[in-house]
Amino acid sequence: MEAVSLVPAVPPIALSDFDFEVPKEVIAQTPADPRDSARLMVLNRESRTLEHRIFRDIVDYLHPGDLLVVNNTKVIPARLEGRKTSGGRIEVMLLREVGEGRWETLIFPGGRVDIGTEIQLDHGSYACRIEKRSDDGIFTITSIGEPIRIESLSKIGRVPLPPYVEASRKSAPDLEAKYQTVYAKENGASAAPTAGLHFTDELLQRIREKGIGIAEITLHTGFATFRPVRSEYVEDHAIHSEWFSVSEDVAQKIRKTKERGGRVIAVGTTVVRALESIGNDKSGGFSGETSLYILPGHRFQIVDAMISNFHWPRTTLILLVAAFAGRENILAAYREAIEMQYRFFSFGDAMFIL
Repeated sequence: MEAVSLVPAVPPIALSDFDFEVPKEVIAQTPADPRDSARLMVLNRESRTLEHRIFRDIVDYLHPGDLLVVNNTKVIPARLEGRKTSGGRIEVMLLREVGEGRWETLIFPGGRVDIGTEIQLDHGSYACRIEKRSDDGIFTITSIGEPIRIESLSKIGRVPLPPYVEASRKSAPDLEAKYQTVYAKENGASAAPTAGLHFTDELLQRIREKGIGIAEITLHTGFATFRPVRSEYVEDHAIHSEWFSVSEDVAQKIRKTKERGGRVIAVGTTVVRALESIGNDKSGGFSGETSLYILPGHRFQIVDAMISNFHWPRTTLILLVAAFAGRENILAAYREAIEMQYRFFSFGDAMFIL
């Protein structure tokens, strides 16, 4: 007799269930000044209530013995411009280094380049050749002559601001500097971990003085973070891997925080992915790739609360925060945020989900 499963099937999650309209006027074009003057929406998952504060008030919601975990990745000057040797301007967006002088990239306009196309980059003697293209539009380039290294990018590249920030279409060195967290130090990201942009050195000092620990991990934000979900059902989407590192010291801090009843508070979705990737094994350090795709139904093992910006609809980021807070809670919070003119996306306001 054939066995019959008594476990009910979990229905697939439709991408359309995470769709909503974001008016153009709430898309932030510049960051708050000072950083910690951004608005803060506080969502309590248990009581399903919302509060409206200023980001520097985050201190009021942190308790002595908590551990705040931040991502210290630094955005590299990954935006390169040049010209095809056959003619025509081209833009290369570096995603990650995959060998000496070899990079995974996005190329704009991608439809106008073929395998073998050579590109002479602006601002120097650097050049590259398109080696291959994946099915999802990622190109691999290899250097011609002098290798393109992270150390050389300051000569030939610019920090890539989000495409919806109008200043990204012209020189904006002031915004490029503000598109880094105050604790950024590990080169490798192609996009900022934007939840951390709200912190100032002074605010971090106030947090320490209250008896809250601060720990740093690294996850180099890349294509996995901003690649759009196009599948009708979110489970059919394949997330790209990103490199991350959680030191043995940080793993021990997490373990001790949990043992004494403190909360582990993740600053941003990148920190959530890194910490949830190590799961319950908090005994040692971790370094490698993670392709963890957090969807509603995920059982969180490390993260007790999180800070996040307001995200685009139909993305892996909105799916992650919905997994943590609940879909209805998040959609209701986003509706109120839009009604109250919160500023959205990279340079926008923040949400604290506890």
